[in-house]
Amino acid sequence: MPAAAQHRRTRTSRLARKLAVAGTGIAVLALPVIGATSASAATPTVATATSLGYANTLDGWIRASLQVMAQNGIPGSYDSIYRNIIRESSGNPYAINNWDSNAAAGTPSKGLLQVIDPTFQAYHVSGTSWDPYDPVANITAACNYAAQRYGSIDNVWGAY
Repeated sequence: MPAAAQHRRTRTSRLARKLAVAGTGIAVLALPVIGATSASAATPTVATATSLGYANTLDGWIRASLQVMAQNGIPGSYDSIYRNIIRESSGNPYAINNWDSNAAAGTPSKGLLQVIDPTFQAYHVSGTSWDPYDPVANITAACNYAAQRYGSIDNVWGAY
């Protein structure tokens, strides 16, 4: 068989092979860029009781919150936070009030210090979770609100 007949390729198959090779090269070149982009866009760590070295208990949540509050100039004491938590939720971070006027309006109070979503979002403290059921985020946002409204959580002796 003549050499020309043995290795016969059409123009279309040559073009397809070149595109496949070029496409593979581009994909290989793009992988490090894609990997670097997603690695640099990693979700930042949020402050939790355990990430700050405290137990994942009511005591740890209050102590972790006090640490975040101190870093952000938010006043408050352990005893006042504890007193308000026990009154509002009995220490249940998943407590939700589905019966009061806020609930009737569609925004029930949530978490340890029974914060409604608009208040939680307005007084959220950077570095904490955006989840109102997160104990540290809930305490810290509520104390930030109390500081702005009443001077400190220390001045809150009833529903606020």
